[in-house]
Amino acid sequence: MSDTDSFIEEVSEEVRRDRLFALMKRYGWIAVALVLLIVGGAAYNEYRKATRMAQEQAMGDSIISALENDDTAERRAALEAITPENPGTAAIVALLKAQEATAADDREAAIAALQAISNSADTPLVYRQIATFKLLGLQAKTVDAATRRAGYQTLVGTNPQLRLLAQEQLALIDVEEGKAETAIEALQAIVSDEESTVGLRRRASQLIVALGGELSAPEENAEEAASE
Repeated sequence: MSDTDSFIEEVSEEVRRDRLFALMKRYGWIAVALVLLIVGGAAYNEYRKATRMAQEQAMGDSIISALENDDTAERRAALEAITPENPGTAAIVALLKAQEATAADDREAAIAALQAISNSADTPLVYRQIATFKLLGLQAKTVDAATRRAGYQTLVGTNPQLRLLAQEQLALIDVEEGKAETAIEALQAIVSDEESTVGLRRRASQLIVALGGELSAPEENAEEAASE
């Protein structure tokens, strides 16, 4: 490379460097602002997460503290004093209130609490379904079998966790209506279902026998194991 070419290259490099410095002076604040924005956003997210976690822990502690009371009236009063900060927590507290009202033989209060959860569009679906299941149980003596059957059938089709429990209640409605054979078939399906719990299999097996039905060999073995 000649001296002339080298000189031209050095001059061009200087010009590019000067232009770069000029651009940095003019627009460098944008880069700084972006960095500050990113760092500030990350810090705010961490703060928000920490705040939410602290609130959830405080709410959990208050619920546990309320349930630790030995007296039913004191537990109910402590639960009433809790102010939930989101629909999910509100549903949990309301379910606990309904449970305590049931324990205190305050059926009207329990039904009102469960009905409020079941009808709340803001409450997560799983809590509404749990409330509906409990509500149908409390209304066994006041609501006709057809209405209760429709309610339980809805839970069978939409909630895997409540499916078998709802099927058990449907079998009991069959018994109530004098449909023993239909009830036995439903109960046998529960006993043979892999997702059935030991307690649920035991109840279903005992009811099958009480209705005059027969248990298959696997079902008999399962019943014997459950009773040991």
